[in-house]
Amino acid sequence: MNRAVEKAKTLHLLTGCTACGKTEVSLRWAERFGAEIVSCDALLFYRGMDIGTAKPTAEERARVMHHLVDVVEPTERMNVKEYSRLARAAVDAIEARGREVLVVGGSGFYLKSFLAAVADDVAVDPGLRDRLEKQARDAGLDTLVEELTRLNPEGLGGLDVRNPRRVVRALERCLASGRSLAELAEDLRCAPRPFPGRRIRLVELARESGELRERIRRRVDAMSRDGLVEEVRALRERGFEANPTAAQAVGYRETLTWLDAGAANPEALAEAITRSTNRLARKQRTWFRGQLPAHKVVWIKGSDPVDVDDLFEGADVIDADASP
Repeated sequence: MNRAVEKAKTLHLLTGCTACGKTEVSLRWAERFGAEIVSCDALLFYRGMDIGTAKPTAEERARVMHHLVDVVEPTERMNVKEYSRLARAAVDAIEARGREVLVVGGSGFYLKSFLAAVADDVAVDPGLRDRLEKQARDAGLDTLVEELTRLNPEGLGGLDVRNPRRVVRALERCLASGRSLAELAEDLRCAPRPFPGRRIRLVELARESGELRERIRRRVDAMSRDGLVEEVRALRERGFEANPTAAQAVGYRETLTWLDAGAANPEALAEAITRSTNRLARKQRTWFRGQLPAHKVVWIKGSDPVDVDDLFEGADVIDADASP
């Protein structure tokens, strides 16, 4: 087997919580090893959402080819099933060129889609989703949780029953399929692996909490200077609030709330975004610990450069054909 084919059989996954430094490390590694980057960030899909997502700049994307960035309008909804389809096509194309594949991002569910099937084939009538969302607004989320509990006497597993979107998605799938969450989860567990025939190496970048908080503060300050408020105003004019994934993302929801309250105190807006971003980082770190398989953690300190030559050395090889 030639070297290009051998290289194409390994998917390199680089993750880490927000503001930890993934972008620069990924660019250096990709340049060093002749890779193209596949984004697994749940917000980089959206055109026009640049400042609040810390999207790689045009200059950075000129250094390394990026895939799954700016693929839909902010008014369009993206889901993990469509993402998986696009990601498989991107990986196939990169491998066909004999290039390395580097998957980069901190969105856990999208990252997990490289390791196991995460979306089933249950067809949900949009009218059902609309009805359930209206019920949650009018009668309260608890009414949906009660119905979901009735349909799942064995329990709801780890479902976050305070998250309206997740409750609606869980209930609509149970109603549409006539199956319990446990049965649907078992179907997923037995589904074919999404990237058969590949090996996967997974690395998480990490920083000490105090340093990460300071990096987040500096990032929020930079977003303010670069025009986050103006970006949100422009997105609002385009109707992006119809897409809850986009409009409720950290940085965007706080800015919308601030604008609706009169836009009187820029310092308060920065503080709100910083608090939410720190909460997101803690949530991501918890998710990485509990949901990802054994992987290598690389700690970064200050501005010390990461040795990209050894970045994936020592990372466990995950068999993409094995059951999770």
